[in-house]
Amino acid sequence: MAQTGTIYLVGAGPGDPDLLTLRAARLIESARVIVHDGLVDPAILALARGDAQLISVAKRRSHHTLPQEEISELLVRVARSGQDIVRLKGGDPFVFGRGGEEAEVARAAGVAVEVVPGISAANGAAAAAQIALTHRDASSIVSFVAGQCKGLKDQDWAGLAGKGRTLVVYMGVKTAPQIAEKLMEDGLSPDMPVAVIENGTRPDMRVLRGLLAGLPDLVEHEKVVSPALIVIGEVTARDDVALAVAAQEAAR
Repeated sequence: MAQTGTIYLVGAGPGDPDLLTLRAARLIESARVIVHDGLVDPAILALARGDAQLISVAKRRSHHTLPQEEISELLVRVARSGQDIVRLKGGDPFVFGRGGEEAEVARAAGVAVEVVPGISAANGAAAAAQIALTHRDASSIVSFVAGQCKGLKDQDWAGLAGKGRTLVVYMGVKTAPQIAEKLMEDGLSPDMPVAVIENGTRPDMRVLRGLLAGLPDLVEHEKVVSPALIVIGEVTARDDVALAVAAQEAAR
């Protein structure tokens, strides 16, 4: 009977291949089987060996190549065949990456699993946009929420955004109107500064700024597409941030 392989839950970071960890890069280069998300940059997949089997399990709103349960079953099945397998995820596997679910299934099946953290989308995109998620003069608390999930309107976001706080919304492009409405209903000022970071860390990155009340119009007018993050808080409107990003965009 073949020895059971190991499932590696690997964070691919926010997009730029240079932001991969050494551990992630080595695993990608040596893996014979890689199961990857749709948002993993092609330049990262190009690091794989020529005979590697690349399996896309891309997820899009209301359409999944494979349901999550089948992805987990696939990982276990490959490992039980005796092969190691890399499950490659954008950002970090344990930050809105469903890595926790896949690790639980692997452990329940008696399959070894290793988690290789990656630079999260929030950390990477904010750094590329030169938005400090924390700042002594503007924010001492950071919260991460998913903007695309069941029961969004019924969730309690009170206190997650406001003075001295930064809120980062993942997967919020399609639900930007509901997000803005929800936060304003919870008491957040319509004039709270926001930033939308599209394709963070990649050559075609865009950083769009506005106010909370205008967030839906900003997303629609600029035709923002995923991957994109919404950052809400005073840190997005600091003068030094706006000037630095403007200078970078002018130099392109």
